[in-house]
Amino acid sequence: MPEPTGLPELAAEPSGVKSARRTVELLETFAAQDAWLSLSDLHARTGFPRSSLHGLLRTLYEAGWLEADPGTARYRLGVRALICGTAYLDRDPAIPFATEALETVRERTGFTAHYARRDGAEVVYLETRESRHSTHLVSRVGRTLPVHATALGKALLAELTQGEISELFTEAPRALTPNTVTSLEGVLAECEVTRQRGYAAEVEEGTLGVRCVAAVVPYRIPGTDAISCSLPVDQVTDAQAEQVGELLAETATELGQRLRRAGIR
Repeated sequence: MPEPTGLPELAAEPSGVKSARRTVELLETFAAQDAWLSLSDLHARTGFPRSSLHGLLRTLYEAGWLEADPGTARYRLGVRALICGTAYLDRDPAIPFATEALETVRERTGFTAHYARRDGAEVVYLETRESRHSTHLVSRVGRTLPVHATALGKALLAELTQGEISELFTEAPRALTPNTVTSLEGVLAECEVTRQRGYAAEVEEGTLGVRCVAAVVPYRIPGTDAISCSLPVDQVTDAQAEQVGELLAETATELGQRLRRAGIR
């Protein structure tokens, strides 16, 4: 007889499990698109039967997870998605400490500072403090970028073994700009440089006109979080970028110590 696990019984009919998985995939499909999507659009992207899609869309719409455009019969994410996403940040004990560190970085450098967490082969932006001179009006919080094309991602990949990094790339890393590293060998080489230098760097790999430096926050093993600075390429020299990278490494170390002292893991 199997020993009790203390967990609630999760066994369900296959159709119930399939429905839950389809719901999650459907929401993630909406999150990955900027446009309104019709049932036909979603059928083409997910391959789900139209009958199933119709029921899922109606259920998510009635629950507030989707908004509908009655004139075109298209959908997009609704306000419930924002509420749940905000709840994640509100309940993360590391965020208040991270926010304070970002404000310090912004004040000392004058540039935009970010705090992000790795989720598989992507980094998710959890907090941002814009430069006071920035014209960037759209918050990056909640947005994702591939790990190989960001300094944040490279800092976090450097926490992993070569085997763990390789498992993340079942396909060749895709290019976001002409400068993006697009081979596993190149990613591994960048990670080695990051380990030796103490911080990660990239120049116009994620966004043209922007270079970034980043450092992992060492309060978990392996590290899951990192802080970064976005630097305009036409305003910052290599030497200045190096200074900001060293500042980030110092700030990230101090932040990690504060989090550990607070018992946050």
